[in-house]
Amino acid sequence: MSTQSADAEEPRGGAEVRAGGGDGASAGEVGTQGGPGDGEAAATSEPETDGSAEADEAGGSAEAVGSGEADGSDEADGSGEADGSDEADGSGEADGSGEADGSDEAVDGADGAAAAQLSEAEAELAAQRELRERIEQRKAEKGGPIAAGGKLSGTAADLLAAVRAVESGEQPMTRVVSEPPEPRRPAPEQPRPVAQPVAAPSAPAASTVEAVRAVLARGGAPQDLAARTAALLGEAAGELLLDDPWQLLRVPGVRPEHADGFARALLKDACGPDDERRGRALTGWLLEQAAAAGHTALDADVLKSALSKRGVPDPDAAVERAVAEGEVLVFEEALDALPAAQAPAEAAEGAEEAEEAERPVRVLFGLERYALAEESLADSLAGLTNALAKDSGTRPEAWDAAAGAVRGSAADLIRAVGRHGLVLHTGGESARAEPAALLTAARGLGLRVCAATHTSDGRRRFAAASAGAVISAPSGADTEPSAGAGAVAEHHAAEVVTVADLLSGAAGPGRDGEGALAVDLLVVLDAPQLDVESAAMLVESLPDGARLVLSGDPGVLWSTGAGRVFADLLAAKTCPQIVSRTPDPGPIGELVSGIGIGELNQVEAPDKEVVIVPARDPGEAVHRTVQLLADSIPRAFGIPVESAQVITMGQDGPAGTRALNAALKERVNPGPGRFGGFDTGDLVLYEAPARTAVPGRVHGADAQGLRLDCEGTAVLVPKERVETDVRHGWALTAQEALGRRWPAVVAVLPGDAARALTRAWVYSAFSRAERHLSVVHGAEGALGRAVAEVPAKPRTTRLERLVRAQVPGVDG
Repeated sequence: MSTQSADAEEPRGGAEVRAGGGDGASAGEVGTQGGPGDGEAAATSEPETDGSAEADEAGGSAEAVGSGEADGSDEADGSGEADGSDEADGSGEADGSGEADGSDEAVDGADGAAAAQLSEAEAELAAQRELRERIEQRKAEKGGPIAAGGKLSGTAADLLAAVRAVESGEQPMTRVVSEPPEPRRPAPEQPRPVAQPVAAPSAPAASTVEAVRAVLARGGAPQDLAARTAALLGEAAGELLLDDPWQLLRVPGVRPEHADGFARALLKDACGPDDERRGRALTGWLLEQAAAAGHTALDADVLKSALSKRGVPDPDAAVERAVAEGEVLVFEEALDALPAAQAPAEAAEGAEEAEEAERPVRVLFGLERYALAEESLADSLAGLTNALAKDSGTRPEAWDAAAGAVRGSAADLIRAVGRHGLVLHTGGESARAEPAALLTAARGLGLRVCAATHTSDGRRRFAAASAGAVISAPSGADTEPSAGAGAVAEHHAAEVVTVADLLSGAAGPGRDGEGALAVDLLVVLDAPQLDVESAAMLVESLPDGARLVLSGDPGVLWSTGAGRVFADLLAAKTCPQIVSRTPDPGPIGELVSGIGIGELNQVEAPDKEVVIVPARDPGEAVHRTVQLLADSIPRAFGIPVESAQVITMGQDGPAGTRALNAALKERVNPGPGRFGGFDTGDLVLYEAPARTAVPGRVHGADAQGLRLDCEGTAVLVPKERVETDVRHGWALTAQEALGRRWPAVVAVLPGDAARALTRAWVYSAFSRAERHLSVVHGAEGALGRAVAEVPAKPRTTRLERLVRAQVPGVDG
């Protein structure tokens, strides 16, 4: 890949990324023909090291749980690969961003005064809880009451019943038999309803908080935990902690060593590592850590090995007690009885004995919230796949006619949606024009349409693509010709929202009385960023007869939350998959396309679209990054600092986001940090709990808190939340950057983080650039090896098998 090197004057030619090793370079190694000049700008970042290795223990080679990076490496997203767990089964990429739940400090929460205030995150969580209750009520009413599943219906309820039977010892786990889908009724014709406001949750009673505070003080735990502990454990929180001190592990940020110390202070000599309360609590905690690293379940051997490393003398008994208490669910997945490579004749021999023999199974354990989310999602997706209402106005012939107005994979997508309730679409940035063409066609057929993206920037870009599709739409399309083109584009832009706003009701088409979205076609962009719980809520919200398209780039990093929904559905192969034939243009597009298939190709960059800047050590990398962002890129390309983005491997380390942001602030916007470490004009990342982190700029501060402008929205961050929810944002992790693009990107590849590089990280970071990409490179041959040999690490999930089992004609 032909590249340029950059100096303090401006990027210049003379560097080259070789696909083949020369002069001792390994295949795919980044090499340079000329070293940097004295004033060259470059940067490097070091992986984060503030995480814990519990993800390894709980997730088997899972990256550090939560958002902290363990052992200085981040799978490209801000949460590192936790070192030292060989019991892993290749599970999970750590995708979380932000501070790790397993950080060394037991608390980053609010104080007593802050507890009385209701955060907008709590309000959103309450809205989501109420929405899920309405959806489950609607499903239960349609399917009738099912004793072993509460408000769940179909396979989800059957699974819960089977699990309870296993827990009680009545019967072994067997495969749940799929029920035939009920006929899907069309969504009622009515004006768009307005989402009902949701009452904010009440704060825990002051007496409860004080009781918890007293218990925490007795046990030597930080009293700042009182409000959050009371909110989690309820009115009897104080008594629960006295009875079972390890309940403190349920509070985010508390680690096992903290809970053990708390228990020793309260229980004295009665406290020991063999206490069954400890084993049960650690089981749940390890599964929570694994979920933060992306797993929805853990293999039995992995979980028990992690418990043993935590000093639990009898892991089997600990897991059994957790299952008996209903805190953990157990699942058995049937495995192939014979290896795939076994000869057919050998497989046929003794077939009768094989039928009688017990089929080998894989035992998994998981938390109920994720297990039932996967079950419910699989059930809802199967309904979309197996049934589609045949409305007179949307028969396949009408879709075929609409497809005739476009070409290529856009036409393929329109035809597929005309015949199927669920369609998957894959492609890069340019491929977004195809879902945009689909929306225009569906709108022309009289359908109610909506598109949802991961970020506000993605919403803006897709709205622009949709406006272009409207302008080029055939004359027969319903584009309101009497209105001006600008008014039409503005109207259609309102149909594009973020997933978070769609779920919360802050934007979108609204819902009917049963909680269903008022849409006939929903297109979800950035689908790889959907975690299993968000995906379940989204799909459950669709009315009967609606169509769903999940679109995204399968090469990027997965979601920060548990699950790998898009990847599981692609692997399941139970619905049409339209692969875009629209390539991303230019040298950056060519480079990224090659990375996606494991090749670090040579590309010509005549206008310095791609520049390689060598860095010998982290200090030099930081120095060069600052010069690139503050001087070289603005001068050579006319791209201002606020339109360029640094992307690095993790948050901690000498070249992580914290070090880079500190250096960039000193150069770009120096100041005393009078507002909790921030000054007016600082670029920041606002990481409110339960929301997608959003970039912003500090506009000022007052007695109420820090005032930000986040993508055009005014945000007030209470002063007690500034330290935990806001950090500088000139440099981000690759995970934090997903869903957004910038005119210029500086990707930092420090040498000491080389072992954490993966193809997904490189693909995600490099593909964030629109016009210019600078690579501050100290990883030597590790870059080529990562692209060629290191795909994303797998996560332990159940969705693929669940979906395959429910779709007729698919071998599960």
